[in-house]
Amino acid sequence: MTDVTEVAEIAGVADVTEVAEIAGVADVTEVAEMTDVADVARRAEAGGAGAAGAASGGLDELWPLLRRRTQARIGLGRAGSALPTRHRLGLQAAHAAARDAVHSPFEPDRVAAGLAGLPTVRVRSAAGDRLTYLQRPDLGRRLDPVDRAHLPAGDWDVVFVVADGLSSRAVHEHAAAVLRATAARLADWRIAPVVLAEQARVALGDDIAHAMGAALVVVLVGERPGMSAADSLGAYLTYRPVPGLTTDADRNCLSNIRPPRGLAYEAAAGKLAALMGRARELGRTGVQLKDETDHVNLIDRIL
Repeated sequence: MTDVTEVAEIAGVADVTEVAEIAGVADVTEVAEMTDVADVARRAEAGGAGAAGAASGGLDELWPLLRRRTQARIGLGRAGSALPTRHRLGLQAAHAAARDAVHSPFEPDRVAAGLAGLPTVRVRSAAGDRLTYLQRPDLGRRLDPVDRAHLPAGDWDVVFVVADGLSSRAVHEHAAAVLRATAARLADWRIAPVVLAEQARVALGDDIAHAMGAALVVVLVGERPGMSAADSLGAYLTYRPVPGLTTDADRNCLSNIRPPRGLAYEAAAGKLAALMGRARELGRTGVQLKDETDHVNLIDRIL
């Protein structure tokens, strides 16, 4: 931080002297030396434990301000030897949301309706039901043989696969918008019909791209839900995948697509389209392909 008033804005107080009092420092100029909000917390803890000049409230006053700036569960306090009831209930609610995300059924009609008329084809993995899918990850990476025969082969530049993964909620809420925004940036690309895949892992895209003859595959998949996010969408890009041989080192991934808490649709589409274009130029993805869009934006701002 270079300005004390910036700290005051983050802390949500009207007067910078309040920040100094909360942080337990003697002079407001000390607050300007703090590099981030975590530093404010560390100073407050030290100030609250100190003697003369320490803030009367210490961390008790500061933690609520800090919690407004992050989804991390910080400074929850204690009720005896346990968490306060409200925080314990919050954890239980987050766990229930994560379980619901994993077990909620995929609704391909809902995704197709949001694709603005883009042609679609539906497939299933070799995992016949959700329980099998969760217990046998290998089956989620292989196409159902019957569905494989229905895939249209062609000279495609890219095939988009929308896969339920471990969070159908993420796919229902975000996949169509990300796909539309990305496709709008690919005017000169031959885009295959969108594949809606049920009981699917990321590597199912390898099987699909190989069967359809697509040079690139982009898998939009529901990511494993956590205790702070049950609706996170991931986008995995792979060039010329070979089923059973392509590894995670051969892929690029954009994670945490879920506005407003995560990556916004337009930002994700811009990064994804840039990676796709570069992958086509280089003929590779994975560890040999880097996302340089942020570097370009930074240079533009400097110049």
